[in-house]
Amino acid sequence: MNCPRCKKDNDRVVDSRASLEGSVIRRRRECLECCLRYTTYERIEETPLRVVKKSGERVRFDRERVLKGMLKACEKLPVPSEAIEAAVARIEARCQEEFDREVESSVIGSMVMEELRQLHEVAYVRFASVYREFKDVREFLNELRPMLDERAVKGSEEQQRT
Repeated sequence: MNCPRCKKDNDRVVDSRASLEGSVIRRRRECLECCLRYTTYERIEETPLRVVKKSGERVRFDRERVLKGMLKACEKLPVPSEAIEAAVARIEARCQEEFDREVESSVIGSMVMEELRQLHEVAYVRFASVYREFKDVREFLNELRPMLDERAVKGSEEQQRT
């Protein structure tokens, strides 16, 4: 490591400790030439995940874009922002774990729909209506049918219990 002042590569590590939950090593160094103390950070070099869009264009994975889409779907609904943030974190983690370099935008869209379905049915329907680009009402109803069937089954089970 070259000293920022004298540019010599002659230093010693005075202190080392993990920071940011162990993802970064902070090192306090002292230049043996000019005695300047400075801090360096060591982290794993990650290959940025790229998203392959429908057009074939490749763009860097943008967590904020996923968050923005989910916030829009949940607008004016009683969904806590912490729950949305946690869902985005799960999506990002899954993408990082399951894909090395590239992930199709359709895969991310499906993950968002899964998370929204767990958070709030209306948010799920809002996102699906835009994301799936339904051509007519029948396509939209086909998307909703499994959810409506599930609700009907739950309703009849509750009636049987009472």
